[in-house]
Amino acid sequence: MMDWEQIAECHKALADKTRLRILALLKVEELCVCELVEILNMTQPAVSQHMRKLKNAKLVKERRNGQWVFYSLDGSIYPFFQSVLETLPKMRSEIEELKKSGRKVVCD
Repeated sequence: MMDWEQIAECHKALADKTRLRILALLKVEELCVCELVEILNMTQPAVSQHMRKLKNAKLVKERRNGQWVFYSLDGSIYPFFQSVLETLPKMRSEIEELKKSGRKVVCD
């Protein structure tokens, strides 16, 4: 059972357009912070701050591989999370563009 604090953290995390964009990107595939930096055209510290808020809200989970941190969707504790994801625009083209331009980092 979620407490009020956790529910509030989730809604705060969802109330930011950059974080919603990150969630839409992660709907396509797991991404490394460095890839999010490229797609979002933001600094690594700025992206990391957004990821921290999403992780604290239990909307994303991280997987470490050496020095690299990969993020994927979580949100399983929220019954409404899938509905939220369905409202987000498709972002596959942004990831495909990153791959085509050769800027998709191979972090493995």
